[in-house]
Amino acid sequence: MEDDKIIDLFFGRSEQALAELASKYGTVYQRLAKNILNNALDAEECVNDAYLGVWNTIPPKRPEALLPFVCRIVRNLSITKYHANTAQKRNSVYDAALEELEECLASRGSVEEEVSAKELSQLIDSFLDTLDRESRILFVRRYWYADSVSEIAARIGISSNSASVRLSRIRGKLRKYLKKEGYEL
Repeated sequence: MEDDKIIDLFFGRSEQALAELASKYGTVYQRLAKNILNNALDAEECVNDAYLGVWNTIPPKRPEALLPFVCRIVRNLSITKYHANTAQKRNSVYDAALEELEECLASRGSVEEEVSAKELSQLIDSFLDTLDRESRILFVRRYWYADSVSEIAARIGISSNSASVRLSRIRGKLRKYLKKEGYEL
């Protein structure tokens, strides 16, 4: 079913909207949550909470693109759950992806002191526009969806080592780009 039809079902308050959403994109949402949480039960809980959030948000909101709209909800809920679960311990899968970016974004003060989150987001978006399609996919799959390097490599048909090297180079370019734009590292 097309996204517009699913959104129309939400506006009609039809429970079929949730079934269609889960049928079309459920595996994407589950994978996103599981990549962050590294726990299938917690991932399922976050996805179900996201469905409730979507139900309560549509209407009145009408998203332009349904997949990223719900992915953002799933990701935010998963990150909140991740922080609650790992207040005193580490989740190596998600922490590894974040630590890779840390060298690009770290500063003496907090990120909020240096650049607002919105400004940093705009800088990263602008940086992504400078990359070729495959490099953008590598970056987004690793640092937004928290896919493992081996999963990303398989997805685009390169070796894990090549993917790792390319990610390292992209981070280096990001570091240079942010520095050039006045972001203090």
